[in-house]
Amino acid sequence: MILRTVKQARATFTLLSPDEFRRRATVPLHIGLVADGSAAYAEMEDFLIPPGVTRESRLQLLRRVHRASEPDAPQTVDLILYEPGIPCPQECFSYHRDHPEATVSEVLAEKADLALPLARQFPVFRRAVLENIIHTVARDNALFAVATALPNVLPNLVELPWIMGEFTSDTLFLTANQIRMAFQIAAACGKDPGFSAQKFEILSIAGGAFGWRALARELVGHIPLGGGLIPKGAIAYAGTYVAGKGLALFHQHNGLHTPEERRELYREGLARGKSVAEASGPDPKASSGPL
Repeated sequence: MILRTVKQARATFTLLSPDEFRRRATVPLHIGLVADGSAAYAEMEDFLIPPGVTRESRLQLLRRVHRASEPDAPQTVDLILYEPGIPCPQECFSYHRDHPEATVSEVLAEKADLALPLARQFPVFRRAVLENIIHTVARDNALFAVATALPNVLPNLVELPWIMGEFTSDTLFLTANQIRMAFQIAAACGKDPGFSAQKFEILSIAGGAFGWRALARELVGHIPLGGGLIPKGAIAYAGTYVAGKGLALFHQHNGLHTPEERRELYREGLARGKSVAEASGPDPKASSGPL
């Protein structure tokens, strides 16, 4: 049994290469700007490179932000922003002066393949990209947990599969997904993704100050998730959601959530995970097994 689990762990984690995330995130992006004056150009440049970016980083990024009025502007760029009021071609994007978040959303909706390098290179896109990474991986784990009807769906990155022999292949999948999420978050935040570079932060954040099973038992009687049970998918989502939020905070602000903040995030994750599990098709309210 232990030998089989070790083999499963090795097979699973050989697929966890951070190189692809690193490669995608570091491909230099070039953004074109179209405006009718220097003030509008400067406004859009400040949108892309907000205050707080170091002077050196700003100068580097400005080399990849091109005004259409420049005589040496490149013929092709990765995306083009237009000043409000100027007719914008279908393949380009209008800068929404009064609602810049809408600009971010529209760009990421159409340029999903550029999400990782946009987040890494232009901080204005980072928060939205991180939210999408966390939700996507948490959703995948929730749906997987529902589909496989795991008796326990609380992957903890401290209990790594090569250390804890009793881990099942299903739990390996959930844990592997969380580690992939950690690689993506690091890459999006301008850090170097990988086991060596991230081992301490992953262990400290995922370990937390409380046990997932103890918290789940406590919340069973307090959070109505249907039939008095916490669906497997909701717990899988919540555990992944809290881990992702902690990684994002660490990489963006070098901070950690307090125990109470983690509890609140866990409650929020349970609610989101319940919605995901209920929408997955099969009845997510089947017996959840021991917590």
